[in-house]
Amino acid sequence: MQRLNPGEKVKRKVFDVHNHIGFMEGFKYYGLPEPVNPTVYCDNDRAAKIKLMDELGIDRAVVMSNYGIPVPEQPFGLNPVVLEACAHPDKRILGGIWFSPMLKMKEANDAAMKLAGETGIKVLKATCLLGGTWNPEEWDEETKKMWEGIIGVCEKHDHVFHLHTSPGGGSDVGNCINFVRAYGKRVKVHVVHCGGGVSGHIKFIPQFFNLIREGYKVYTDTSWSIGFCTRYLFAEMEKQGIGDDRVLFSSDEPWSDFWSEYYKFEGLGISDELKDKVFWQNAEKLYGV
Repeated sequence: MQRLNPGEKVKRKVFDVHNHIGFMEGFKYYGLPEPVNPTVYCDNDRAAKIKLMDELGIDRAVVMSNYGIPVPEQPFGLNPVVLEACAHPDKRILGGIWFSPMLKMKEANDAAMKLAGETGIKVLKATCLLGGTWNPEEWDEETKKMWEGIIGVCEKHDHVFHLHTSPGGGSDVGNCINFVRAYGKRVKVHVVHCGGGVSGHIKFIPQFFNLIREGYKVYTDTSWSIGFCTRYLFAEMEKQGIGDDRVLFSSDEPWSDFWSEYYKFEGLGISDELKDKVFWQNAEKLYGV
């Protein structure tokens, strides 16, 4: 089955700053008797990603390893696919290098960090869904040392950290806020999913504006967000008068749905000027393309 496409194209320039690339085997999620592929499709390489972008009318995208199965080594294997996808002079695709917050993956992280600064690479991406925590206060000395090395690489190449957030566990947005407070004046941190759920949105959105006001280099998107999130985010933005340069569009395909994410902004009662910032201009400025 191919990805369903309603035949519609976007109404304005779109820079999709967080989506995934690469084939991933099915898995027996949650104890199912047989492996399943819940995303239905995936873009396995640059050609497939460009084809989808052209169908939808997407001008530019940042891609990173497809992941979701509980095998920490799996997404590292797709870093070469990311490199191939973004090593093109048209710069339509930029890339994010996968790494892990877990000390046991240090050897794989060291190899991944050698890919930073390669053509088209603009992001370092990680999640705590497979283990670890964003909270520096919970790291042991060896983990802190590993992270210092990764943060140094991020600084050297002016990359952006993309950190997955959830309303709980190691990826809890409260832990991510602690990370931003520890390192967010040294490096740019993109808090993916705006907290990642009802409690996550409620915890994060007020702090998002506080962090901006305090001078932290923090960004976010609303992929995977729950209904009220986008409305709440932009209401606070209007009330506080800051943050219009810190929110970016992300589809999180194939783990979300492009059109659902697109209309969270396109269908919102905000100005076309602000929509253009979210869909294109903020990302263009952040990534220098």
